This record gives sequence, structure tokens and C-alpha cells, in this order.
Amino acid sequence: MSHKAFLNPTSVIERAGVHDGMHVADFGAGSGFFTRAAARAVGEKGVVWAVDLNRDLLTRLKNISVAEGLTNVEIICGNVEQARGSHLPASKFDFVIIANLLFGLEDKRACADEAHRVLKPGAHALVVDWKGSFGGLGPHPDHVLSEEDARALFTSAGFSIEGEVASGGYHWGFVVRKKTE
Repeated sequence: MSHKAFLNPTSVIERAGVHDGMHVADFGAGSGFFTRAAARAVGEKGVVWAVDLNRDLLTRLKNISVAEGLTNVEIICGNVEQARGSHLPASKFDFVIIANLLFGLEDKRACADEAHRVLKPGAHALVVDWKGSFGGLGPHPDHVLSEEDARALFTSAGFSIEGEVASGGYHWGFVVRKKTE
């Protein structure tokens, strides 16, 4: 199996257009692979807020980030399945990352709505998730969300689809833009 088939957060972040000076929120940051890749991309002038329900993972992520010299990572315990659950301010972010999260959410629409709330008008979000279960490598087959259904979800939540982002052999990915009111 080729290593190129696996999800590479650094290349996905680059392809999605995250760049120097951006303010980014990483919903469901988990172990922080996307958080840390985004922190490198936004540089010292930018900041990445890692949002997750698991305080232990957030503490670990903060410690790893500091050890790697990434002083632009902030952590916040929040639930993106609730209105204002990220505890982030409205209309302040340039970019939201939603990677490997949707398959595990009960209220996927609430997550899309929360991303819409925190993004500035015209700002973008990256949505990446599993294409399948792959014999147990990925989530349970009943939890896999198709790319088509994810696109419909974000379109109905006030986003336009900007384009596909190559995300390895096991994931689909795309970028959406918050429509301006």
C-alpha cells in the first residue's frame, strides 16, 4: 500500500488555500494533525484555534505544539454539534477545518451551521472525511457519509462549493465558501 494513499494534512491544507496570517478554527481537532499543519501554514501572524470535546487531547495538542515551536495554536473545549458550542466569536474566522469529524457526529447540520456562524462572509471551510470503511481501517460502514451528501449538507447551510481537494485514497475532500449575505 502506497503512503501516498493516506491523508496528508500538510498537503491538504496547502491545496485548500490556508496561508500566512489567517485565523483558522479546527473543529474536532483531536490529535491535532490538521491543527499543526494549519499553524505552520498561517505562520506567526496567524492563529489556529483547536476545538474539541476532549480536554486531555487538547492539553496534549497544546504541549506538542509548543514543543514544535508553534506558539500560534490556541485550544478551546467545545461542542460543534451545538449552537455557539465552539465558544468562538461569530464572523471572525478566515477558515474552518472539518476533517475526519462528520462520520462521528449525530447532528452534522449543527456542525455546518456552527462553521457558518464563525466564518467571515466569503470565508472558506475545508471538509474532509472517509470514503468508506475499508475493512475496518475507517469508520463503521453505517457511519460513512458520502461526499455527495456532505456537499448537499453544506450547500443547504449557506455555503457554495468551491472545489475538490485531493485527500488521498481513503478520503474525499472539498472546500466551501460562506455565501455573503
